[in-house]
Amino acid sequence: MELYGRVRRAVLVEGRSQRAVALEFGVSRDSVRKMLRYSVPPGYQRQQPVKRPRLGPWLGVIDAILEDDRQRPAKQRHTAKRILDRLREEHGFKGGYTIVKDYVRTATLRGREMFIPLTHAPGEAQVDFGEAVVVIAGVERRAHYLVMDLPHSDDCFVAAFPAETTEAFLEGHVRAFAYFGGVPTRILYDNTKIAVAKILGGTERQRTRAFSELQSHYLFADKFGRPAKGNDKGKVEGLVGYARRNFMVPIARFASWEAFNEHLEQQCRKRQARRLRGHTETIGERFERDRAALLPLPIGPYDACEKVAARVNSLALVRYRGNDYSVPTRHGHLQVLVRGYVHEVTIACASEVIARHPRSYEREAVIFDPLHYLALLEQKTRALEQAAPLAGWQLPECFGTLRRLLDARLKKHGGREYVQVLRLLETFSLEEVTRAIGDALELGTIGFDAVRHLLLCRIERRPPRLDLQNYPHLPLAEVRTTQASDYMALLEGAAA
Repeated sequence: MELYGRVRRAVLVEGRSQRAVALEFGVSRDSVRKMLRYSVPPGYQRQQPVKRPRLGPWLGVIDAILEDDRQRPAKQRHTAKRILDRLREEHGFKGGYTIVKDYVRTATLRGREMFIPLTHAPGEAQVDFGEAVVVIAGVERRAHYLVMDLPHSDDCFVAAFPAETTEAFLEGHVRAFAYFGGVPTRILYDNTKIAVAKILGGTERQRTRAFSELQSHYLFADKFGRPAKGNDKGKVEGLVGYARRNFMVPIARFASWEAFNEHLEQQCRKRQARRLRGHTETIGERFERDRAALLPLPIGPYDACEKVAARVNSLALVRYRGNDYSVPTRHGHLQVLVRGYVHEVTIACASEVIARHPRSYEREAVIFDPLHYLALLEQKTRALEQAAPLAGWQLPECFGTLRRLLDARLKKHGGREYVQVLRLLETFSLEEVTRAIGDALELGTIGFDAVRHLLLCRIERRPPRLDLQNYPHLPLAEVRTTQASDYMALLEGAAA
């Protein structure tokens, strides 16, 4: 560019001839004439389309291959090398690799999809799930986090769960609506099986029961993107990556899922102070327009769970998502309703909740509550030693001591008496029963009735009054009438 300006100045300002200037600067007179014609270099301008005489007859074949590739998996599409091989094998092509490669690159770029910039009305949202590795309670887990984005203001909410399940999808919405303080007027989704039972064609969808219940409770409108078209909800797609890079790097380490979600919510609130490129207001300032457009939250809470009908089997177990959960044995073989929450599973029979368990995300696990089997064990005491629900049940040491003494004193009846003591845990707390057993061991009153009596006395704050006639297995005290000879024996012993 410096040479270009010096040549133009020498001719147009200094008045020197083009021939002299060409000799001085070592360029041709044609170049000098071109420099005088344009104030800046115009660059190379092709006057006619590129001619490919050797490749020309085969352009239709190449275009057909590339068009067919659009319907194929990305990893099984033709490379330029593979197209060249097919041209040679199937059509007798004699040309080289370079001309094929150049044309394939140009045709591929020309076939890429173009997009139109969109505007977003206040109050609308987009939802998607992402994945990231985290460490919860010292165990490395794969977190599935739901992101809800308000594209008008770019405000977002992120919540993480152990799995991308129906209950996580529902719970994520409940938390997001509470965070925003309202419900978006319309939410855009991909075609997740959690929300879409069947794609009917075009924009028509058959929604799942769980999603329909959520929508009926909060009254938002929905919209679903085109299958395999992530750009339909590009805003939230970008935020999924943003949340992973900024909220979970380095790898997040927390004591519980709740602590992790508190951290994510704090990060979302901090982000509200950012001013994004192209905007004069912060995210929080622009969110006020979103807030004004949101629907009000319903008065009543939403039960964010998956509901599944099931039947109790002969082992008093109910299967839910590949795992078995116990219920009291009196409900065996009955129909029940399982409610699966993110961190809990509840089981109801009729209108009564009969069991609550921590949610398991393992496969083929069996989750027992030992209390559910005690009533049956009282009748089948021979199964006490091998009862799986009691295996691994961590009880205070005094329970084991009581069990050994009962077996020693009552022989075969000791097991039933011990189960009766355990059944006190159905009504009273472990701490209360433990103290009662300690009192019984200290007094030497080894039996269910004594433990129950001491337990009730401690709760009612009254002194215990044990009647030993109720314990025929205890050794009875024998008291004789004192004779004069007994006193003489004592005196003789004293004299000696």
